[in-house]
Amino acid sequence: MRRVRPGGPYSLTSPHVGGPVRAGEAEIASASAREQRAALPGRALGYLAVVLAAACAVLLPLAVAGPELEWPRIGLLALLHLCLESLAQGARTPCARVWRRLRGRPADETPADPRGSGFFPVLFAGVLMLPPAAAALVALPGALLGPAVHPRGLRRVWNGAQLALAAAAAAEVFRLLGGVRLLLGTRFPGAALGALAAILTFCLVNGVLVAGMVRLTCAGSGPGALRGLRRAAPAALLHGAGGLMIAVLWQGPYGAFAAVLGLLPLTITAWLSAQGHRERAAHRATVQALVQAVEIKDAYTRGHSERVGRASVLIARQLGLAEDRVRTLHFAGTLHDVGKLAVATELLRRNGPLTDAERRAVEVHPVFGHELVRQLDFLGEGRDGILHHHERMDGRGYPYGLAGERIPEFARIISVADAFDSMTSTRSYRRGRPVPEAVAELERCAGSQFDPVMVTALVEAVAEHGWQPEPPPPGGWDGEVPDIPLGVPEPARLPQQSGTGLPTGGAA
Repeated sequence: MRRVRPGGPYSLTSPHVGGPVRAGEAEIASASAREQRAALPGRALGYLAVVLAAACAVLLPLAVAGPELEWPRIGLLALLHLCLESLAQGARTPCARVWRRLRGRPADETPADPRGSGFFPVLFAGVLMLPPAAAALVALPGALLGPAVHPRGLRRVWNGAQLALAAAAAAEVFRLLGGVRLLLGTRFPGAALGALAAILTFCLVNGVLVAGMVRLTCAGSGPGALRGLRRAAPAALLHGAGGLMIAVLWQGPYGAFAAVLGLLPLTITAWLSAQGHRERAAHRATVQALVQAVEIKDAYTRGHSERVGRASVLIARQLGLAEDRVRTLHFAGTLHDVGKLAVATELLRRNGPLTDAERRAVEVHPVFGHELVRQLDFLGEGRDGILHHHERMDGRGYPYGLAGERIPEFARIISVADAFDSMTSTRSYRRGRPVPEAVAELERCAGSQFDPVMVTALVEAVAEHGWQPEPPPPGGWDGEVPDIPLGVPEPARLPQQSGTGLPTGGAA
């Protein structure tokens, strides 16, 4: 199960799969935080309104429901879903928040990771035991009251509406297949097959709705959302099995008590998932602190580090790397210039040419960077990517002159991502080049400087997902920065004017 992936400047929510989160996708595929605060385009708001109206229509039968509707069961399922969903994302459960208030403590929330994994066994149990409208209602508290990031209101409304529609559709499919009757009689495998059809329906409806929103907010990203749905399917089936177990226990002689006891192993799983989210949050905070330190010292890297991390991820996904390696690569790409912390600030901000000795002092920054991150075990092979990202395929790079396949894979990816963003970003002495021109230059240097496989992967990824270069300052670049094609010698660099906000980069 997914919520909208923040793959561009206009996104509502982060990915939300029914199991272990696809390692780091949220943090690596998203644009910067300030980009995510941009307003939704009109078409996306219209789409949201349609989905919300459909969800309200699905819930209408509850207004005329008779006494046969089991409101205590619905309320308990909704509460359990909300609590376990919050627990899985590292947030305080409603009971914990109420307890804090009763004890007179501040009602602050534990930092949560709304981009993390969802926890859907209880919701799936509601799909199998309740009418479509009631199953949709079970989904709402977890979406409307759970953790969310800015803009919280739109994200929560969207998640509630699309999850309600998916739950109602799944419950209707289960009912049409006679699953409720088979479940009451614990007739297997008939009930299990009906549950499987319901879970697949939930995933399909959820994926289609999310793909539509992604396509409207992040042009060209819809196919990526559907591919993400396929990757989430195994986890969804596991949660579906948990939901079937809860439903069978609930319908048995011991009722809700047995079902709640059966939730204990799943609760432990949710708690362990939350610990993983907290650990990943600590990793992100460490990386962000290092990046901010580099940006303070070298103004050129402001935004460059994050963009290199994102470009590295585009390449990695095109190559089909495992998700844990993608997350590690994102960290490594973001930290590729951390060694500049050990380089003299005057050299980094120099607008004039460097002497040979000064250039050698700058070129040792990958070694410094490797030393700085050597104790960060979560970087894994990313540390070698930081150390060797200035090597060349022909062996003329630095710091060790490695060539060809001797250069670590992460380093070959980061090298292409770094060069691509450098060419498309504006510096004080040269305006950023258009993406097609930068792509042509990468292809020209493939085989000598860059790995052709990585270049091809980046070109294909940019063609599919697009690329947002460094945004211009208010008023644009015209009249401020020379427009020099690639391959033309750069002019003598003039000292940067105070207050222009343009990055310097003589030694970058």
